[in-house]
Amino acid sequence: MRALSYVPPDVATFMKYEFDWSAVWEPSIWLDAISATLIYGLATTIIGLILGLCLGLVLISRFSTARRLVALFIGVFRSTPVLIQIVWFYYAFPMVLSVNMPAWFAAGCGLTFYMAAFSAEIFRGGIESIERGQWNASRSLCMSYWQSMRHIILPQAFRRMMPAIVNQSIIQIKNTSLLSVIAVHDIMYTASSITATTYRPLEVFTFAGLLYIVVIWPLATIAHYVEKQTDSSRNQMGRLMG
Repeated sequence: MRALSYVPPDVATFMKYEFDWSAVWEPSIWLDAISATLIYGLATTIIGLILGLCLGLVLISRFSTARRLVALFIGVFRSTPVLIQIVWFYYAFPMVLSVNMPAWFAAGCGLTFYMAAFSAEIFRGGIESIERGQWNASRSLCMSYWQSMRHIILPQAFRRMMPAIVNQSIIQIKNTSLLSVIAVHDIMYTASSITATTYRPLEVFTFAGLLYIVVIWPLATIAHYVEKQTDSSRNQMGRLMG
């Protein structure tokens, strides 16, 4: 059987296309979709960062067995697409454990563990980037390991890690678009549903893209500002120490 080839429309056909934006005018539905996207994005980001911090601390600990287990966890979730993780949590995990897992919980687990795996490496790298002299200084003040981490190491590491954390958070919010495969009513699921009833995919998905821009652009602006401030602080510190 000969494969069918797709012939994209030419520019003239596109210019003759009559847009009908009334197909996307469903304010209440879109507001619910934006709320779902923000709730999933922010909740899984916050929980993932907390879990990632714990995993990052284990990675630099002296417990070799715990380090190997955490490294295995991180390797699995960093090496597989988040879409597969979400589907696996929703379909495969309930069969393995013989329990029913609601869509919101499966979606939350997939996104949270994905965020935790990447943020764990961010925290590990940020903590290890702190000069050894800082640790020695904290010991000279008779601080314990956790006191040193809380008062000296982590505050400096967070300033260095902030651009990477914000950028990963932006990616996390965009990853919520994958939740539509398990019928979570986010922006992408809403766009697919409206398209199925209006047959106006160009208008609907263009509008959905604009909503993502409205949601994510401020975060991207913040990330750029934080990165510039971090670079400026590093340059000032370098000049003072030079």
